[in-house]
Amino acid sequence: MLIRLLIVVVSSLLFVHCTSDPVPGPPGADGMDGIDGVDGVDGADGTASCVSCHSNATMDVVEASFDVSSHGAGFVFTFTGPRDDCASCHSTLGHLDFLAFGEVDPGSLTNNSPITCATCHDSHDTFDFENDGIDYALRSIEPVALELDPNTVIDFGGTSNNCTICHQPRDSYVIPAEDGTGTYVVATDRFGPHHGPQSTMLEGIMGANIAGSVGYPGVASAVHRTGASCVSCHMGESTDINEGLHSWNVTEASCVECHTNGIPSELAGFTEDMATLKQLLGEVVGEEFEEDSEGNPVFDMDGNPVGTGVPVVGLIVDDFPNPGDTNRSRKGIFTTAEAQAAWNYMTLLEDQSNGTHNPAYSRALLTNSIEALQN
Repeated sequence: MLIRLLIVVVSSLLFVHCTSDPVPGPPGADGMDGIDGVDGVDGADGTASCVSCHSNATMDVVEASFDVSSHGAGFVFTFTGPRDDCASCHSTLGHLDFLAFGEVDPGSLTNNSPITCATCHDSHDTFDFENDGIDYALRSIEPVALELDPNTVIDFGGTSNNCTICHQPRDSYVIPAEDGTGTYVVATDRFGPHHGPQSTMLEGIMGANIAGSVGYPGVASAVHRTGASCVSCHMGESTDINEGLHSWNVTEASCVECHTNGIPSELAGFTEDMATLKQLLGEVVGEEFEEDSEGNPVFDMDGNPVGTGVPVVGLIVDDFPNPGDTNRSRKGIFTTAEAQAAWNYMTLLEDQSNGTHNPAYSRALLTNSIEALQN
């Protein structure tokens, strides 16, 4: 028994000795260094292309020039009111509805928003700007089918198409054309294209092409159409926020590249000829039309408007229907030529370029309209 106890004690001492930490010895010699690896190639800064446009310095100028524009100063937004046909271009929510669905949700009218960056810009289609071009994150740069005639498509190429979405005649009336009756019924005091016929004037379409001494140029043949664009003329580089950039006011620099002899403020004689045309339109004599129970013109079985015999003096007049109103139309039955001349007057007026968007087309519309009323 004693021997067994002795064996257990000795074994435990051996176990303790084997599991104890040893006393550390001196460090060994260093090994040889490995071979250096090959340095990697520096990559491009992933945000460099973003910062080139979205830096504070750049965006401050964009926002400042936008604020002085008609789009940004609230002038456009004030026209929205309760009408969804206005909201499609006069408010952000209405515009987004229009782009997505082709119409405005009436619910958008209860929460209208002024035009902002988000009205026209969303997200880039691609970030490969070198190969795909810069789309400026515009919501749409596709060719535009016109509202007045969906079968007519305007394609200015690239970013200028975004302008056409709103800068086209809309919510308008049938362009006067000879239908065999020789007459045209003006049933509104706002006859003519809506405020944005810039794109159609540049294209050289949707005027009333009255025959006359001046020939009409080919469609899309204007130099401003073939050799320039909405963007190149109206958004030029500038150090003045009141010109170019997002003010959309034409810069002198963008004009002198072509107009080396001076920048024309209007088509030659435009102001005088427009005054002549308006005077003639104020002198034409039409006839009141009979109205049905809903106030619409009455037509006979042959499609001719039924008149009352009461004369209507003046087609385009001022101070009507309210004092201070300008360039409004009187309701009545007029000749086709008189209605065509009125349509052309309002088109040239609403274009707001004084004939410079498309000088040849403007000259033909203006001169031939005057001749039609003088003959």
